Amino acid sequence: MANQENLPLYEKIWVKRTFQRAIDIFILLLLFSLLSFRFLSINTFTLPWFLAFSCESWFTYTWIVILNTKWSPALTKTYPQRLLQRVPELPRVDLFVTTADPVLEPPIITLNTVLSLLALDYPSNKLACYVSDDGCSPFTFYALVEGSKFAKHWVPFCKKYNIQVRAPLRYFCEVTNFESEDSSEFKQEWFLMKDMYDNLSRNIEDVTRNLIPFPLEGEFEVFSNTEKINHPSIVKVILETKDELSNGLPHLIYISREKRPKYQHNYKAGAMNVLTRVSGLMTNAPFMLNVDCDMVVNNPKIIQHAMCILMDSKSGKDVAFVQCFQQFYDGIKDDPFGNQWVAAFEYIIRGMAGLQGPYYGGTNTFHRRNAIYGLYPDEVQYGKKGKLTEKKLIQQFGSSKEFVKSATHAFERSDYSTNNGISLSNFIEEAIQVSDCGYDNGTSWGKKMGWLYGSISEDVPTGLNMHRKGWRSECCTPVQTAFKGCAPVGLLTTMIQQKRWASGLTVVFFGRHSPVMGTLFGKIQIRAGLSYCWLTNWGLRSVFEVCYAALVAYCIITNSNIFPKGLGLWIPFTLFVIYNLHTLQEYLSTGLSLRHWWNNQRMSIIRTTSVWFIGFLSAMLKILGISDSVFEVTQKKNTSSSAAEDDANAGRFTFDDSPVFVVGTTILLVQLTALFVKILGLQLQAHSGNGCGLGELMCSVYLVVCYWPYLKGLFARGKYGIPLSTIFKSALLAFIFVHFSRITLIS
Repeated sequence: MANQENLPLYEKIWVKRTFQRAIDIFILLLLFSLLSFRFLSINTFTLPWFLAFSCESWFTYTWIVILNTKWSPALTKTYPQRLLQRVPELPRVDLFVTTADPVLEPPIITLNTVLSLLALDYPSNKLACYVSDDGCSPFTFYALVEGSKFAKHWVPFCKKYNIQVRAPLRYFCEVTNFESEDSSEFKQEWFLMKDMYDNLSRNIEDVTRNLIPFPLEGEFEVFSNTEKINHPSIVKVILETKDELSNGLPHLIYISREKRPKYQHNYKAGAMNVLTRVSGLMTNAPFMLNVDCDMVVNNPKIIQHAMCILMDSKSGKDVAFVQCFQQFYDGIKDDPFGNQWVAAFEYIIRGMAGLQGPYYGGTNTFHRRNAIYGLYPDEVQYGKKGKLTEKKLIQQFGSSKEFVKSATHAFERSDYSTNNGISLSNFIEEAIQVSDCGYDNGTSWGKKMGWLYGSISEDVPTGLNMHRKGWRSECCTPVQTAFKGCAPVGLLTTMIQQKRWASGLTVVFFGRHSPVMGTLFGKIQIRAGLSYCWLTNWGLRSVFEVCYAALVAYCIITNSNIFPKGLGLWIPFTLFVIYNLHTLQEYLSTGLSLRHWWNNQRMSIIRTTSVWFIGFLSAMLKILGISDSVFEVTQKKNTSSSAAEDDANAGRFTFDDSPVFVVGTTILLVQLTALFVKILGLQLQAHSGNGCGLGELMCSVYLVVCYWPYLKGLFARGKYGIPLSTIFKSALLAFIFVHFSRITLIS
């Protein structure tokens, strides 16, 4: 028995990848060889030579970052059965769901996420679900109210028959096996549940589409005369478990924080901080789970798995958050838009798990409340923060004395819950106060604690801040996937999402929460800080790739070269071949197809040289104070089947007049112009025989192949064609580039 009690609740298993390490090192040696050859073979110093050397130096640095990150991958194995034997009483967990737009994020999707959380295999009296609606939509509130009635039937049904997929939207589109001992009873209840859900879904759809009258009266009257960015705080208790029964329903609370036009609301970070404060008042659970509105629970025992990590007496004390991978239930076959990130999770995120832990991904994450409150690991262990004076706590946490009281309980780790059986409705007045649009002013919220402000990618600096204080993080990857969500819908949604990430991450890299600053002046380990650079350098990386692409076209147009000739050409050629074979092997060993690999390689070039570059420029404007970044909500697809995978056109590129397509179209036109100049013999006379060679031509052709969907879009019509306005803008930019390229050579 003693040995059983000493067994860990989770183990970290190190993955040996000796062959991959050898190839990674060989690629690095080839990169150094290319730099050495370029440096030693210089005859005359020119601007193209300097730019090529700078870009290749950056590529070498990037590969060092990737090699460092992938070097020591780790898996995490949890033992939930030991947790139940070891812990006499499971801890409370507050569940956070965020939504921002009832059009792009339909209420029925948010409701399914909430239903899957309410049906978790965890004592319901230990759970409370808080929904943040930044759209202040009566439709979202209506969906939650009606869905709570359905939950009284759905949750017992799921637990009675041990249903694994507990979001009805996903469950009822799967094939159900009725061949069991209780098939007749189960079949009867199954059809009853399906009819109830279909009616619920139909009613919500009719209301959101204004097909039936929806008067704003009764409990909906608070939504009268409200606008998305101009309304008071709304806090509603939809479900409340007063009898503390473990087999009932969890609490369900709706929150729409106050917004005013002249106040900065800090996007999702502001919403998460309001959720943290309101939950601190009402239930004050020691742990919190946050998910996006489209991320449904796929493993009903996921909380037990996460608690194994957070509650392990030896290794879990300094774990601030547990991150579950993002996976998708409606991803298109072979990932044509490169937005499913399967290989990145397998190699990069597992590699970070072997260091100080993965970065905070913004969703599917279990947090330790004390870490969110800004405590250091040793302060949690020894309760130092609880000794601060009330005046100091108010300066940090805000003017609500009730909330400061709950925070003190959290610091002391005595009894996190402060309501002591008092109805949640009694806390609404205080909850409205802490969700006031000006509550953060003059406090530490968004600066030193909570979700940090200043970037539209609030998740990464928040995780960085915790790692800087010495916390670790862990991955949680049970055999049964924890959460599944909607993959971005189509090319435009993917590009908008990528632009937002690149912009926000660039601001992080150049800001005070940079991984460089955290490594030099904080407790971020050197290798962990370097791995963060893989993420925060997305925008900066685009500058060098765009420059290299432009340099290739410039050399062809001006009949000059940046690549060595003769035997020297074998260095970049070997590098290109080995790198692509290596990445192909990684994809195949993960169970992905050749087509999946190519789609991701192609999209890597497209997004880096287009939307990441736009995101970088947007970030520079913000850093210089010229303009501010705008958080663009991406569309969540409302689908009840996997028909998208069978749709022959689901993976086709669609275009519109969005600016995100201008840069990519320009790069394509520049490369096409360069190739036509070469083919038609319009190049200028080369100096001293140093004309354009095979290396430049191969690079240009490769870029055209990567941008092949854009090339097809130049001639297609409708939504599959690039609009004339975009072509005109890109053609003008391409003409300017070609004109100045020839002028510089002549001059």
